[in-house]
Amino acid sequence: MNWSLEPDAVFAASPVVPVMVVEHLDDAIPMAEALLAGGIRVFEITLRTDCALQAITAITEAMPNALVGAGTVLNTAQYDTAVAAGAKFVISPGMTPTLLTHAKHGPVPLIPGVCTPSEIMLALEHGYTHLKFFPAEANGGAAALAAIAAPLPHVRFCPTGGINPANVAQYTALPCVATIGGSWMLPAKTIRTGDWGYISHLAHEAIALTKQQC
Repeated sequence: MNWSLEPDAVFAASPVVPVMVVEHLDDAIPMAEALLAGGIRVFEITLRTDCALQAITAITEAMPNALVGAGTVLNTAQYDTAVAAGAKFVISPGMTPTLLTHAKHGPVPLIPGVCTPSEIMLALEHGYTHLKFFPAEANGGAAALAAIAAPLPHVRFCPTGGINPANVAQYTALPCVATIGGSWMLPAKTIRTGDWGYISHLAHEAIALTKQQC
């Protein structure tokens, strides 16, 4: 792998990776600036909306010191278009051998999604040690991740899916967890009303929550 950035650097850059769904391009930079004001500088922009790639480009250009990545990447074509848009890392909800091989030879790191020991073993076969545990809560939560990770002490995870202020500390207490993915600091109603100050507050609160132990 000859990536411009190592996955451990992505995980280490923030204890929380906000999952950003940008419905309107005009919201992209204010949303990112609000998160940054709250102490978060790593952004996962999901490729679920028509303006997602434009949002990646806009935030990357406006905030060169931020780590802007693409999420919900499903195939090699999306990996390539995300990189072309300026993404510095790519996250997928799952993985295929084709995507793993393609990204292995690409310019930016892929964080593939896994939820079973067999999937983790496949990722390891391809050289991936930094993975997304998804969907975390639906697959048994922190207890399940702890059990799955026990025989794999060299693997680091970013659990995502169903994580919120009530359960985040259960995940951060696990040695295998390097960062947390979530969207609770980005309520859809707050984005619609443009209350960016409240999002900054939630981002600051989210970082504080990751430092708590069960």
